[in-house]
Amino acid sequence: MKHPGSADRRDRVAGAVVGSAVGDALGAPFEFGPAGVYTTRFPDGVGTMCGGGGWDPGEATDDTQMAVLVAESLLERGGLDLPDLFGRFRRWAAGGPKDIGLQTEDVLTSGEPWDLAAALHFQVSGRAAGNGSLMRAATPAVYFARAGREATMGAARRIAALTHGDRAAWEGTAVLHELLRVALDGGDPLAAVAGVLGLVHEDHRARWAAVLAPDWHPDSATEFNGAVWPCLGTALWALRTTRTYEDALAAAVDAGGDTDTVAAVTGGLAGAVYGCGAIPARWTDPLHVPLPGYGNRVLRTPCLVALAERLDSASRAAVPRTLHSP
Repeated sequence: MKHPGSADRRDRVAGAVVGSAVGDALGAPFEFGPAGVYTTRFPDGVGTMCGGGGWDPGEATDDTQMAVLVAESLLERGGLDLPDLFGRFRRWAAGGPKDIGLQTEDVLTSGEPWDLAAALHFQVSGRAAGNGSLMRAATPAVYFARAGREATMGAARRIAALTHGDRAAWEGTAVLHELLRVALDGGDPLAAVAGVLGLVHEDHRARWAAVLAPDWHPDSATEFNGAVWPCLGTALWALRTTRTYEDALAAAVDAGGDTDTVAAVTGGLAGAVYGCGAIPARWTDPLHVPLPGYGNRVLRTPCLVALAERLDSASRAAVPRTLHSP
C-alpha cells in the first residue's frame, strides 16, 4: 500500500464512493466464480468492465444502488432518519432489482415495521450475518466521518440493523466505517485496526480480531465470503498485500465467491486511500448505477463524485444527527 495521505481529502472522498461502485461493477460478472477467476479472464492483470452474468459492462448492482439510497436519505432528511431509509429500501426492493440478497429481500418484503423486521427475521432464521450491511457503507461513512469515531460507528450499527439482526454485521460495519474515516482523514486504515477492535462489542471482538489479523488470508476463511467476516477480512487482505487501487481490486475479485461485494468493500477502502484519481478511466467511464423503483434514473461517475462531495460538505457543516433510533 502506498503511503497514506498522498491524495487530498476531496479526492479521497470521491475515491471512497466511486471506488466502491467501481469494485461492485468490476466484480459483478465474476460472482460465485472460483478463486483465480479474474486472472483467468485477464492473464495480464489489466481488467476491463467486461460485463456478463446478466450485467452490462460497468453496471453496478444492489451494492451501489443501496449505497446511493442511503446517501440521498441522509442528505434529503438532514440526518439519519431510519424509517425514511427503510422506506426507500422497500421501494427499491419492490422495483425489481436484478439482484438482491436473500436476507435483505426477506426483511424488506416481510411487511413488518422498520424497527422490527430485521430482528424478527433473525429470531426465526438464526442467520443474519451476511455482508449486505458492508456493501452500502461507503456513502454513510463519508457523511459521518467528520463527526468522529463514536458518531460514525454508532451510525453504522443503526444502518446495518435495519436489514441485519445479527450484531456481528453491526460490528463489522462499524469497523468499516471507522477504517474509512481514518483513510479519509489521510491516515492508514491498516494501522488503525488494532485500536478499532477495542471498540467492538466484547461478545464479537475475538472473532473480528482473528479475521482482521495481519496474517489472515482468504484461504483461512471458515465461511463463504458472502458472510460479513471473510468479506471484510478479504478486503483488508487485498489492501494489505497490494500497492495500487487497481491491484487491490484485482486481488479482491480474484478471491472468487461474492466478488461484487468483496470488491465493493475493497474499492471503498482503496479509493479512500489512493484517491479517485488513481481509479482508471477504463473503469469509471462505463460505470453506471440504475435505481430500480425510482423511474429511469441512472447515475454515472460524475453524479457519484458530486454525491460524495455533497456528503462531505454536509458532514462538515454540522455534526450529523439521528432523527430516529431503534
